[in-house]
Amino acid sequence: MERPTKEQILELPLYVGLDLSDIKIIENEQDATDALKELENETCLGFDTESKPIFRKGEVSPGPALIQLATQSKAFLFPTRFPAAVAAVSKILSNSNIEKVGFGLKGDNKELRNKLNIDIVNTQDLSVTLKNLAGEKNSIGARAAVAMVLKARLGKGAQKSNWGAYPLKKNQIQYAANDAHSAICIEQTLSRKNIESKNNKRKEP
Repeated sequence: MERPTKEQILELPLYVGLDLSDIKIIENEQDATDALKELENETCLGFDTESKPIFRKGEVSPGPALIQLATQSKAFLFPTRFPAAVAAVSKILSNSNIEKVGFGLKGDNKELRNKLNIDIVNTQDLSVTLKNLAGEKNSIGARAAVAMVLKARLGKGAQKSNWGAYPLKKNQIQYAANDAHSAICIEQTLSRKNIESKNNKRKEP
């Protein structure tokens, strides 16, 4: 498994994640209750956060504006402006029975702890997992990982948009959901390949 070049990534088909109808934005107590019901029995979830970009030197990040969790068929977006959303996502992130997978989690975890007092447990940083698998020196970001494992190009159009503004635009909703969704899809693909390789080894005489 090799890290693709920028040119190779550009030639890949665009990553098709979830439909807007499969992405739920959590704004109130009812949304939060429904999301918890769907998520608390999962064993592994894709995870990411979005923060308002900082352009001025010395400007301090206000912390995550959005926290995303995804299964293979649905994504849940938790805007941190809503107390019910923060309370619900905190329950999932601090649940040690659910593994949270994503990219570059060190920074996310620090921000969640410092700004929102959320303790996230049982995480897997796919940047590090893939770096080790590919025998690379540097960690591997989401875009390179999606190309490596899922053979697709992750769109980055909304990356630098204003995540502090609300309501979110359609392209922001799709982008945020795709980041978490691609993480769970990569994890599932790697797990499947791991099981297949173990089974093949057993079959060898």
